[in-house]
Amino acid sequence: MSENKRGGFTSSIGFVLAAAGSAVGLGNLWRFPYLAAKDGGGLFLVVYLILVLTFGFALMTTEIAIGRKTQKSPVSAFTEISKKWSFVGWGAVIVPALILPYYSVIGGWVCKYAFTYLTGHGADAVDPQGGFFYQSIGLDTTGAVSWQPIFWFMLFLLTTAVIVYFGVDKGIERVSKILMPALFIIIIFIAGYSLTLKDPDSGRTAIDGLKIYLIPNFKGMTVTKFLSVVLDAMGQMFYSLSLAMGIMITYGSYMKKDTAMPKSINQIELCDTGVALLAGLIMVPTVFCFLGTDGLSAAGPSLMFISLPQVFSAMGAFGNVIGALFFLLVIFAALTSCISIMEAVASVIIDRFGKSRHVAVIISTVAAMVIGLLVCLGYNKIFFSVSFASVSGGQLLDILDWFTNNFLMPIVAIFTCIVAGYVLGTDKVLEEVQINGEKFPRKKIYVVMTKYVSPILLLIILLNSFGAFKFLG
Repeated sequence: MSENKRGGFTSSIGFVLAAAGSAVGLGNLWRFPYLAAKDGGGLFLVVYLILVLTFGFALMTTEIAIGRKTQKSPVSAFTEISKKWSFVGWGAVIVPALILPYYSVIGGWVCKYAFTYLTGHGADAVDPQGGFFYQSIGLDTTGAVSWQPIFWFMLFLLTTAVIVYFGVDKGIERVSKILMPALFIIIIFIAGYSLTLKDPDSGRTAIDGLKIYLIPNFKGMTVTKFLSVVLDAMGQMFYSLSLAMGIMITYGSYMKKDTAMPKSINQIELCDTGVALLAGLIMVPTVFCFLGTDGLSAAGPSLMFISLPQVFSAMGAFGNVIGALFFLLVIFAALTSCISIMEAVASVIIDRFGKSRHVAVIISTVAAMVIGLLVCLGYNKIFFSVSFASVSGGQLLDILDWFTNNFLMPIVAIFTCIVAGYVLGTDKVLEEVQINGEKFPRKKIYVVMTKYVSPILLLIILLNSFGAFKFLG
């Protein structure tokens, strides 16, 4: 299929904002701050930044370069490099195909909270025991069907589908140019406001929490504990940058040949890391201010949907406004990520099976809708609880999340490094990166990381997901 029929980004800023929008997701907002608070504040930040500039940079460069070089979606891209390695492309597309349904379900939860705060009912979401959250996800072990989470899931998924339906330039690029600047404006405003807060009851201030976030804490630090910090930072970085999901290959295939790739990669790194740092600047100081150190122990959904509403309530009259802005921010982050996930799936249907974009989007949406409905029902009608690997008491959402993020993605990334390093060759990748004569200061870092270091680090991430390094905890 021709490049024109596939579509493409009209500008380098369009590509950067779309790729950054993909990387900026829920992990930046609910996992990064928790890890920073848990792993020595500034110490975690330093380790994370080093990994982003080396490990993450190498993987992202590889995927974008493969995409632009082949001008194809993941399956076709790896097939063009070598038919023997086409399975890597299939693995890369299975990841977003499985992530799309449950990510849309979580997006629906965010929509429900945003609606609650935007309509002035933020006080309803305040429940230290999580009653409002459990109601929002439809948790009911009696088997009664809850239609509320299904409605919000459908709304979020269909919104994503409509944007992707309009194509790369008129849909993805246009929306990214609106949502990403809005996201940055909101997150900077909330971060600035959060640093002015003080809890009148305890006397704690947000600045006290800021110190926890930024100042490296070496108290009780041992070699074992430091290795645990590195593992956390490595895992967070890997998942945060939308690697091994076919997304960066897909977006790279829409990238113009005259776009300076090294500069674009630097900008994506800056955007993603900037949002993560600002999210921490919101979460850690405010949660510590009103909930103390106990509040910082919450992670993931419990941090965002249970702890934060308590924080917004403690802010007083302005808390509902901040809550509304915050959940709008989360919607923007979730939506730009979900758009890229659906596009990665749709692009394969377009390239590999010769379908039109409209048909590809419909197929992707219907498939996601079926699996997403099962995920929603997994909290009520077909409720079950299983424990495996590092997951305790998981539902269908947890199973899909673990399988894609902790198992399939590291494997896909390992094989991607092998293909780039030894099948295609790093010289061919570098040729694509520097196709217009651009300077590539981190060239040597790229080669060393891709051929030798990254596969080892990815293997460690994979083993860690099975609890191989529990003794470090």
